[in-house]
This record gives sequence, structure tokens and C-alpha cells, in this order.
Amino acid sequence: WAMAPRLSCFVAERRPRSTITILMLLQFAMEPAGGFGLEDQSVVDSANETPLYSNIRLPDEHIPYFLHNNMHIAVTCEKDSLCPFKKYLRELESCWGYEKNCKPEYRFSYPVCTEATSGWANTVEGAEEIFWKQADFGYVKEMLLEMKTLCEPVSAGDSSLACTKYTRYCRATNLYIDLRNPRRNTDRYKEDFLEEGEIGGHCKLNKEALVAEGEHKSPLQSWFAELQTYSQLNFQLMEGGNCDLVIEKPTYFMKLDAGVNMYHHFCDFVNLYISQHINNSFNADVNIVMWDTSSYGYGDLFSDTWKAFSDYNIIHLKTFDHKRVCFKEAVFSLLPRMRYGLFYNTPLVPDCFSTGMFRAFSQHVLFRLNITKDVPLTGRIRVTFLVRSTQYRRILNQQELVKALKTVSVFDVRVVDYKDIGFLEQLKITHNSDIFISIHGAGLTHLFFLPDWAVIFELYNCDDDRCYLDLARLRGVHYTTWEKSDKVIPQDKGHHPTLGDHPKFTNYSFDVTEFMRLVLSAAQIVTQHPKWHFTQYHTEL
Repeated sequence: WAMAPRLSCFVAERRPRSTITILMLLQFAMEPAGGFGLEDQSVVDSANETPLYSNIRLPDEHIPYFLHNNMHIAVTCEKDSLCPFKKYLRELESCWGYEKNCKPEYRFSYPVCTEATSGWANTVEGAEEIFWKQADFGYVKEMLLEMKTLCEPVSAGDSSLACTKYTRYCRATNLYIDLRNPRRNTDRYKEDFLEEGEIGGHCKLNKEALVAEGEHKSPLQSWFAELQTYSQLNFQLMEGGNCDLVIEKPTYFMKLDAGVNMYHHFCDFVNLYISQHINNSFNADVNIVMWDTSSYGYGDLFSDTWKAFSDYNIIHLKTFDHKRVCFKEAVFSLLPRMRYGLFYNTPLVPDCFSTGMFRAFSQHVLFRLNITKDVPLTGRIRVTFLVRSTQYRRILNQQELVKALKTVSVFDVRVVDYKDIGFLEQLKITHNSDIFISIHGAGLTHLFFLPDWAVIFELYNCDDDRCYLDLARLRGVHYTTWEKSDKVIPQDKGHHPTLGDHPKFTNYSFDVTEFMRLVLSAAQIVTQHPKWHFTQYHTEL
């Protein structure tokens, strides 16, 4: 489990071996609260005698950050002539930003603020620090600082439970869950599902401290409902047949938002990724258990994404019904609708953008799912127009807009309806787009996976002006939307089933000239971005 920016001056081949040893000792002082997976301090995997570095499966840019936080693996790599990661040993001062003693100049990245907004900060620097703590790796640092032990092991083989404030994230060892009498109904997140003695561990429980964390008790805001009955057990879990099933593999518990909506479901994935940082492990040799107290299945249109986090199928909690199950290592992941969590309805300091954490999330998912960049034709700008075939928010003069786009010789125009395309292919299309256009809807969440130089054009925001603007700010891609209200024509006032007139429940026509003005402006932004492949000015625009 990993961490970190660069500017490293450490070169393993040119310094004595003691240099790595010193850095390793320093690393133990800055290690973030433990975890499971690759941070096992042995230098080889005893099961198959392979070096631990063989489990590293991260984007190249992330590897020095991982090694910074797992210095024992860096030491193994430095000693092993076959280690393929030696070049990254030169960058071991790199750090994500949440580690103890991480120097600011070596952080993965910094957000950018253009001004300080009254009520938020007095200076631009102050605004950047707030934004970093709200939505970047400073958020992880705050979570690590909140961690406290609620059930303390007394002797070898005991259990443990440690949580952040309000039990939004927890880590447990030797966790006991008794599901012999499951009280399932139609409620996915039944708050009294477990009684006293049905969840707990053999450890010294601070019950008063646990009860004090209940302020955010809510299905998708905390784990308090599930852990409020955590009990101090009077028996050792792994002895005397107290477990019908022992889960040796590290396990993440998750409570999921709507799997049919990309915006909401990616709140799950983002929070799982952040949880991996808190836990300092990105190992995919883990179980993910969907905590669901109903007997229902789970509709998931984006299930391919789980492959970025686990090598195995997702397990429904009901799989363990009628058994006493003991988990050697477990994490209760951050949740999708936490107060001031990420990224659902998060209040963000204005005029700030580009968080390293969301860029790293994008890189991690794309790498694990093997989504690659195509080499674009010289000077061509790839425009993807995502259309809807739903009842509402259809573009009535869509063909007219597409025809206008195709008159620009440098545009490669692609019109897609993602409902007919597999999710991995969707990601491939998105990741190879320079301008991505769509009307307000969850499909705009694809902006996570645009290249850094791309522009996301929310054709019309339907009076929901912050949702995808803020998401673009988090990811660090340029956002634009319709500007002139007199040049967009709604079909009618909209027909919300209960609220009456509503701009999200109608269809629209757009002025072609104004549409092209905005697209051509977006093209200029793309071609002027420092990461754009081709720097020559496009006179055709």
C-alpha cells in the first residue's frame, strides 16, 4: 500500500547500502497506521518464495511513492539484481503528502487556486491548503490523524479495532461475525442487523469511546450501525472451534450506492481507493464484501471497475449466512455519502482545482483495467459527443450540431451512446477524447478518465450548476458549459413526477452558431495545454 512527488536525489547504486537502511528506519516512524497486504515485513512471500516486489502492479508514476511507504520492499529491490524497479529507487523521497515528515517539495502534486474567497481563506495559499485537506491527499492525512484504537489487543492472537472519527473508516483484526440467525428483510442497511455478541473480538474494548462515535449514524455515512454492538468476547477466535469459517484473505467491507448510476457508483470506487491509501496497500489479492442486510442482488452497470481493486468477484454478505465467520484482517471502507466526504455534495473552496488524489485515482483505474492511449493523428482534435436515448434531456437538433462539428477539418468527431457499449470500451473512448460533450447526466462522470489536457463540455447543466463543474475541478480538467440562456430552447417546462416543472425533465434544442463558438473555444484550450501532444497553432480553428 503506497504513497507520493519527486525531485529525488537518492541514487541507490551510488550510495552505501546503509543509506537505504537509514531511510527504512525513518519510514517506520512515518508509517501510516499499518495495513495489510504488501506491507508484511518479510522480504519474500513465504507461500511461493517470490519477492514481495513481484506483487507491485501500479502505474509507473506511482511506484516511487509506494516504495517510499514500503521501504522494506525498496531494500529487497536494491539487493536483488532481478528487481525491475531499481530506477525508482532514485526517487524514494517522493511522498503522496500524508506521510509524517513528507517534505512539501516532494508531494505528488499541489492544487491550484486563482484567488482567495471571503469566508473561506484570506490568502491564495490558505485557500490551497483548505482545498488540499478537503479533496486531495490532505484528506487522507486528516483521516490518519483521526485514527484511534477502540478495542486493544492484550496478548498475541488477540483482536483489534481502530477507527477514524464517527466510524467512517475502521480497521479490524481477528474480527468475529455471527450470522447464524440473519435477520434479513427488504432493508439493504438494517441498523439493528447484529446484536450484542454477534460482532466483536477478543480484545479490551473501550465501549464508551465506541458509543461516542455515533453522531453520523446513517447507512451511507458511517459504520456505527454495524459496529455499535461490537463486543469484547471472552474466547480466542482461532481456538476451540469458535469459527465455522476463517477468512485468511484481507477483506474490505463496503456499503454501496446506486450501481446503475455512474456518478453515484464512482463515489464507491473513489472512497475505496482513498481507503487503500489510508491502509497503505494496493494489493488486489483481497476480498471485497458488499454489506447488504437484504436478500436482494445488486444491479451493477460498472462491475468491470472492481477488477482495478480485487482479483476476485464481489461477495455478498448473505454468502456467510448461518455461519460464525472470522476475518483475519478487515477494513470497513470509507462510504459514498459521508458528511464532507468525497465526492457527493462536497462543499469545495471556490476558485481551486486539480487534486492529485483524483488524478491518481484515474491513473490507477486506467492502469489496472489496461485502458491505453492511442497515438492521435498529428494535429487532430478528437471530439466525442455522448448522446442520450432516454426520455428526457435528449438533444432535439443533435444531427444539426454534429453536422456543424464535421465542418471543422481538424476535428475527428465520434457520436456515441454508451448504453450500447461495454464499460471498458467506454473508458477507452473517453480516455482517447480531447473534447467530451454531453448534456447534464451521470455519463459526464467519464470526465475522471479524460487526458489531462481535455475539456469537458456540459452542453447544458439544467440548473444543476455545481455537480460536474466541481467534479472537473477535482479531476483537474477544464470545464465549460452553455452560457447564453436565450440560445437554448427547451421543449417544454419539464415534467418531474412529483415536483412539477423541472429543467431536467424535458428535451432541448441548441443554437448551432453558439454551440460551435463554445466548441472552438474548447479546442483552443486543448491545443494550448502544456501536455497537449502538438504545440503548433491550428489556423483552421
